Amino acid sequence: MMKSFTPLILIIGLSSGPVTGAFAQSNTVPLPQANPPTVSSKPATGIKAPFDLANDLDGLFKQLGRTSEAKRADRISTRIWEIWHTSDSKSVDLLTKWARSASGKRSFSVALDLLDQVVALRPNYAEGFNQRATLHFMMENYGKSIVDIERTLALEPRHYGALAGLATILERIGEKDRALETWHRVLSVYPAMTSAQNSVVRLEEELAGNRI
Repeated sequence: MMKSFTPLILIIGLSSGPVTGAFAQSNTVPLPQANPPTVSSKPATGIKAPFDLANDLDGLFKQLGRTSEAKRADRISTRIWEIWHTSDSKSVDLLTKWARSASGKRSFSVALDLLDQVVALRPNYAEGFNQRATLHFMMENYGKSIVDIERTLALEPRHYGALAGLATILERIGEKDRALETWHRVLSVYPAMTSAQNSVVRLEEELAGNRI
């Protein structure tokens, strides 16, 4: 069971300044049209059933956990993100892509409205919450971002993108010990992630220096 980070929301408001980094991959896609399509309850043609995708993910995560070579791990990670970005609805996938496009153009209110629709339509879709967490991260709404990260991890505890975002926020608000713990959680899933490795080394050195 993951630890609750809710108490951090009370001190988020003390933080200021921009945050670097992100925890959701983005793609360039067309801007949303005025009237997004109605969501169908039927799976889109050509998309595997959720059970098959879950089996694919389990296998990929086993490979990722055994891989120390960064380039091979990157290829496995790319496939994991492809699955994460696929819901059981073509319309939800499209809404999510529109939201990523809008946030990339800093149309945050448009992106937030689209992602609110995504999580309302598919409350069991982890990537919908992760995308909204990323948006709040970009807007420096760290408390709301943490709430959505927790929802993401409740649905997909292996989501190293969400964990990396959480670690970044924790460091920004001065919770370096908890940030270090969270980066270790990232490495337990994705041992070859270079940015996580570098963050662990840096934080361990900083924390050791502070204790002298």
